[in-house]
Amino acid sequence: MPAAPMKRGSNAALTREIPNLHGVVLGVALVSSEPVLNDNLVVATLLCDDDHRVLSDEHMVFFNQLSEPTMSVAQVAQAAGGDLEQIEVDLDDVPAAVHRIVVVAYLNEGMGHRRTFGQLRTARIRVLNLDGGAELVSSENLAPALSQETGLILGELYRHEGGWKFKVVGQGYPDGITGIAADHGIGL
Repeated sequence: MPAAPMKRGSNAALTREIPNLHGVVLGVALVSSEPVLNDNLVVATLLCDDDHRVLSDEHMVFFNQLSEPTMSVAQVAQAAGGDLEQIEVDLDDVPAAVHRIVVVAYLNEGMGHRRTFGQLRTARIRVLNLDGGAELVSSENLAPALSQETGLILGELYRHEGGWKFKVVGQGYPDGITGIAADHGIGL
């Protein structure tokens, strides 16, 4: 596995590099000096088919739905290691219909304050081995490239040739969850 942070668009063949890898933790760090921004950050995990479409409303993991039906993807109750949120993925039990596990962040706009991801100091995603917690890969800090975005695809786990790979995405959305939902077939 690469020791240096992974750049946008790069990927790592997790199960090819670690054949006995059965589970991972996806850790998301989002940091701002703006308390209002920090209080309104939402991390969600979308379980998608090969066309990046969410399988159903039950296949979104976030603060209101802490796991998907089979419990193979679940949000950790208390994140550790400086992460805002962590998501556990049992790679062996992910339903066959799920080809991509996409981790996104967006601003909950309920407060009405005009905030953007351009105010983040840190936006990073990393992959840890569920067995023992060793960091396998980490993205570069995605925050410096952000400006007016209110939504962000951080990264994704995806099936590849019978195994699992991880890709750093870093794609921002100026229309937040609305844009993310439109691209992933989610009705709001």
